[in-house]
Amino acid sequence: MTKRTLIGPFKQIIPMTGLALKGAISDRELEVIAEGGILFENNLILATGNFDDLKSEHPDANIQLLKGNHVCLPGFVDAHTHICFGGSRAKDYAMRNAGKSYLEIANAGGGIWDTVTETRKASIEELTKNTIKRANRHLKNGTTTLEVKSGYGLTVDEELKMLRAIKEANEKALPELISTCLAAHMLPKDFEGTEKEYLKMICEELFPILKEENLTHRIDAFIEESAFSTDDIQAYFSIAHDMNFDITVHADQFSTSGSKVAVNHNAISADHLEASTDTEIALLANSDTIAVALPGASIGLGCDFTPARKLLDAGAALAIASDHNPGSAPMGDLLTQASILGTFEKLTNAEVLAGITFRAAAALKLEDRGKLEAGLLADLAVFHSDNYQDILYNQGNLKPCMIWKNGELVFDRHK
Repeated sequence: MTKRTLIGPFKQIIPMTGLALKGAISDRELEVIAEGGILFENNLILATGNFDDLKSEHPDANIQLLKGNHVCLPGFVDAHTHICFGGSRAKDYAMRNAGKSYLEIANAGGGIWDTVTETRKASIEELTKNTIKRANRHLKNGTTTLEVKSGYGLTVDEELKMLRAIKEANEKALPELISTCLAAHMLPKDFEGTEKEYLKMICEELFPILKEENLTHRIDAFIEESAFSTDDIQAYFSIAHDMNFDITVHADQFSTSGSKVAVNHNAISADHLEASTDTEIALLANSDTIAVALPGASIGLGCDFTPARKLLDAGAALAIASDHNPGSAPMGDLLTQASILGTFEKLTNAEVLAGITFRAAAALKLEDRGKLEAGLLADLAVFHSDNYQDILYNQGNLKPCMIWKNGELVFDRHK
């Protein structure tokens, strides 16, 4: 017989309940449970509330008593990463900061193609091992669920190698990994044909295997002048939709048009959006597509942030993700990046926390996490503090002291 577990007392629990999926959120709307407890059984939360009340109501529960002041949040959800890769792009970073252009870096052997080359050299065992290592680092920073893209293989066999590595890593990593196929990352240099011919080949040869092996239910594409045009991608997304894949889009990073494609194809999310204008903002706000800001890319490239404030004020749903990748976003610290975005875009604590919890979960179509309420997964990020405001105030320097994933204590900084 499974024993019910009660954790607490927490100085504060921030359950992220009762908040809208779309639009601005004031800090006054945040529910704060003082001297709280969380009751769960197996991997699901049964109740949150006053610790003493829950203790009285469930006298047979296994008590995990906390000493000192602690604040509890839902485990973070990182809805956009590229942590399955080979090699390093440290040279690119140094060249970029020294003033070299994207073209100059590419001509010197850098850029995405460098990572493609190194990822192709890596074995599936190496990719699996490194993906697990990076994922577990994310967990120690509070992330209990993270999306992981392919896109550095760019052949059928190499994309399969990446997605199989991600699937194997998910079985062994501490956080849960949600895979996405980004075979439409760029036209591979060694493909003898046009963009449309490459995409047609991926649809015909890769998509059926993704279904057969259950490697992913998500298809992504980079819509940009240096990658795939809106015209190129129409048939690709139509086929993906017909095959019941969910669609997400790298949109509006350097030029606009990607967000319009995302909305037209009922994409779950449109990610990046640094170049979005009022036109794209209004389009996203009037759709069900989640806008995903990637402040790590802005920090890594030294470019503008996603217009998060305008998106929220227009009524959009805003998630925040790390974009952890070897080229433009090598930091991979979601909490630090979200804190910085909040400073520059004047976001409330509630908006930032929503962006890395339940709104980020919505960007992955996950309705079972992102809040601390009955029936949802017992994914908890716990911090040494007596005030939840300390978490963003410290801009990522205050790390979680304990992490529960699916009701299990998977990280304890005290041990």
